Amino acid sequence: MAGQNQSYYEFYRGSSIGTALTDSLDELITQGDIPPQLAMRVLQQFDKSLTDALQKGVKTKTNVKGHLSTYRLCDDVWTFVVKNPNFKMEGMGAGSEMITAPKIKIVACKSGDAAADTKKGGGKAAAAAQNDY
Repeated sequence: MAGQNQSYYEFYRGSSIGTALTDSLDELITQGDIPPQLAMRVLQQFDKSLTDALQKGVKTKTNVKGHLSTYRLCDDVWTFVVKNPNFKMEGMGAGSEMITAPKIKIVACKSGDAAADTKKGGGKAAAAAQNDY
C-alpha cells in the first residue's frame, strides 16, 4: 500500500479535528514546549493516519443529491459546492439514513495508487466534505 516516502494530501487539516490539532501544536510551539520540526512531523503523521483510517474503516455507501452550485478541476483536484444536499447513507446497520445540510464543499483527488489503477481501467479517489466553510 503506502510506502515510506509517499506524500499525503493535507486537506484533512481543515477539518475540525485537524484545526484543533494545529491550534494545539501552535500553542506548544509558542510556549517553547516543542520545536516546529516536531509539529510538522505530527501533522504529517496526522495526514497519513487519517487517510489510512478512512481507506480501511469506512464501509458506508453514500449517495448525494442536491443543486451543484460550483465545480472546478485544478491540479487533479476536483472541488464541488452543493447547495441543499441530501445524503442517503447505506451500510450503517438496518436500513438507511437521510442527512441534509444547507451547503457543502466536496474536495476529491486521486489516492496514492490511483495512477497505477487508472492504467488498468480502474481508479480510486480520496475525498473530504465540509459544510463549515
